[in-house]
Amino acid sequence: MLAKLALRNVRRSAKDYLVYFFTMTVVVALMFAFNSLIFSKEIRDSFQGVEIMEVMLGLATFFIVLIIAWLINYMMRFILEKRSREFGIYLLLGMEKRQIAKLYMRESVLLGAGAFLAGLVFGVLVQQILMAILYSMVLSDYSINIEFDRRCFIMTASCYAGCYLLALFRCKGKLRRMNIHSFMNAARQNEEIKESHEELKQWLFPISILFLVLFGVWLFYGKEWGSHTMLLFLVGLVLVIYLFYMGLSAWIVIYVRRGGNAIYKAQTLFLLRQFASKIKTMRFTMGTLTALFVLAFLGCSVATMFNFYENRMLPDKMPFDIHIHSAYVEEDFADQLSIIENNVPVKEAYAYHIYENQTTQINVWLYTHLQVFGDMYKKADGSPDLQALLEERNLAYCSYDTYMSLTDYNHLRGMLGLDAIALSNEEYAIHIKDRVFRETGDFSDQLVIETSDRILRFAGYHTEPFSQDGHNGGDYVIVVPDAVTAKMRPFYSELAVQLDGKTPEHLRKLLDDAVNIDADTMLGGTECVGSESILVWGSDNLVRDNLLLEMKCMLSSVIFPLTYIGLVFLCVALTVLSVQQLSDSAKYKFRYQVLRQIGMGTREIAGLILRQLYVFYLCPALFAAVISGIIIGFVGGKFNLYAGTTTPVVVYFGISLVLFLGVYSVYFVVTYVGFLRNVESDK
Repeated sequence: MLAKLALRNVRRSAKDYLVYFFTMTVVVALMFAFNSLIFSKEIRDSFQGVEIMEVMLGLATFFIVLIIAWLINYMMRFILEKRSREFGIYLLLGMEKRQIAKLYMRESVLLGAGAFLAGLVFGVLVQQILMAILYSMVLSDYSINIEFDRRCFIMTASCYAGCYLLALFRCKGKLRRMNIHSFMNAARQNEEIKESHEELKQWLFPISILFLVLFGVWLFYGKEWGSHTMLLFLVGLVLVIYLFYMGLSAWIVIYVRRGGNAIYKAQTLFLLRQFASKIKTMRFTMGTLTALFVLAFLGCSVATMFNFYENRMLPDKMPFDIHIHSAYVEEDFADQLSIIENNVPVKEAYAYHIYENQTTQINVWLYTHLQVFGDMYKKADGSPDLQALLEERNLAYCSYDTYMSLTDYNHLRGMLGLDAIALSNEEYAIHIKDRVFRETGDFSDQLVIETSDRILRFAGYHTEPFSQDGHNGGDYVIVVPDAVTAKMRPFYSELAVQLDGKTPEHLRKLLDDAVNIDADTMLGGTECVGSESILVWGSDNLVRDNLLLEMKCMLSSVIFPLTYIGLVFLCVALTVLSVQQLSDSAKYKFRYQVLRQIGMGTREIAGLILRQLYVFYLCPALFAAVISGIIIGFVGGKFNLYAGTTTPVVVYFGISLVLFLGVYSVYFVVTYVGFLRNVESDK
């Protein structure tokens, strides 16, 4: 008998909580698909550095398991509360609490197992979509290849079952502690609005908004951002979120009590009372949902930032097909050229020197003016701390300022398809990264570039991509006439190569294995990577296609987990909103029947329900959008500054918002249709 009753209840629950069932199916599908990336043999064989992605996805899974455990536990308690009267009737009919607990456990296991099996089927499709996206991101072709790894299945099932069983045992304990009275009254415990100290609580609403503004000002204009400051900021932000809802519900109650003008317009009073009751009984849940929305926005936005960086900045970092550095000024690169020519046709190869003039003025200026270094190399009075610079070993810049002859510079520009420049014997130019120049502006008036017999005049900046992560200088190189470099000491040697064919996947490894540079050669001060802080990659042998693949894999290991977390958190939050409203549609059906009896038509009721859902859905979403918009504005600005991207910050947030609205619309429409169906049934 219990088995038949359990099956009947499962069918009913699947219908009543279809949104929850759908979300659990989607979560299982995403979990299975992303876990498959961790165990995929095809990915391991195709990409280097895949271990980073495995670690990041494993970390993302940990956080997702926590939020899924919260969702399952919340839904179990919610369903138990909504069905408490039914269980009370079972007790009146003679069933034991042990039997009721067993019945509820069976129903929940069947519902969870159904969502898990459906999620696995859907997960195979999502797996193929993720694989296709990953391969397209690293510029590789992908053909459909369905993998069903046993370890992936075990990991997905273990995470899912662990969350489910933990929630079930907690509900089972609660069931055993309840009696007939508590069962019969559990469903009505939140029906009344309990008003106390509302006059005082209403001030929490404007205070929370004021503190949110102050947090925004602090975020953009705060000077010190240590770990303690960040912790204080996060704690304060969480308090603002939860106090906002406590103050909002009290503010609405006071507004209605005082007879505000808006309550006399159409059905505003009905909507305000409905909204206030939900906010008051769900203020902690609404705060949690807002926090989830914020995390979803942030995850998707940061993933978008790295995606833009990957597509627009990585190719610019390595404009030459191959670029080789050597600390030996006598290096002729014969061995390297032999390896290259034996593996791929060479279109053009050019060897040259970078020079130094025993000066460090540009290095010192950048160390003391770029934001990435802060005040690390400044004294209390703001002057350069030369002793700290002498002791520095972070390899941002070489030990001396870097120079290049005009002939070498124009030849390299020709290899890149750029026009040559002209300099008189008394002029110099600076080729600097566009990212750095946009921060520094023109600082030539603070430089004195001189030779043994004259001071050179500044002739302009150039900011095209020019391989300045340690090869053609770090961040910059000073271009001077050949007659000037003839009197300088060669600093290190470089070889730039453009190929006439596809780069073999193993070419960089062959070059690395062929040249063994001992540690002593690293002490000459010729090694640097520039002021990069988003993705730092210093290598003597830059093989563009090989390194692009590795760097894209590294960035994908950030993009995929952040997107994964954002989507799951978004679906979880929207599920709670939807289930709450669908439950109320059946619970408060009488209210809408009364409205119909006093003359409100079906279309008017449908419009009223639409506005009710719209306000309920919009409140946490809009509040989260404001909070995340402020944070993304700050983070996106810093990202553009340090990464060199020029994408407007609003684009990062806009893409996340569009994705949010897409998922939001699906849940909203499903909830609205279900709400109407429940209200209109048996009218």
